[in-house]
Amino acid sequence: MIDHKQATTMQMPSSISTRLQYQHKSLIELIDGISDEEFRQAIYPGKWSIFENIVHLETYQHIFIHRVRLMLDGSNPTFDRYTAEADPLFHEHCAKSSREVMQELLSTRKELAAGMLSFTENDLAKTGSHPVYGPMNIT
Repeated sequence: MIDHKQATTMQMPSSISTRLQYQHKSLIELIDGISDEEFRQAIYPGKWSIFENIVHLETYQHIFIHRVRLMLDGSNPTFDRYTAEADPLFHEHCAKSSREVMQELLSTRKELAAGMLSFTENDLAKTGSHPVYGPMNIT
C-alpha cells in the first residue's frame, strides 16, 4: 500500500482523516435490508445500479492509491480523466458478489487510510495535475 514515512508526521486535518476512515462504512447502513436483486437493479435505463456505483467506489480506490504513489515518487505527475467504463478492474469486479465487493471496499479503504494517516507534511504537500481539476495536493 502507501507507505511513505519521513522524519516528521503532520496531522492530517481531522475532517479529512475522519472521512477517510469512516465515510465508506455508512454504505453498509444505507444498503442494509436491500435484496441482492434490488441492489443490482438499474432504476433508470442506462444508469448504474447501486451495486455498480459501489463497484465504482471500490475500484477507483486502486486508481487513487496509484495516483498518490505517483505524486509521492514523482514531480507533479499529470493524470488522465478516469472513466469506469474504460477500467478493466471495474468490469471484472462487476462480476463479483456483493459481499466480495463490499469486503474489498472495506479492506482497501482500511489499507489506504492507514498509509495516508502516516504521511508527513512534505508528503501531504506533494502535487499532481488533473485535466479538469488542475493542480492539486494529496489532501
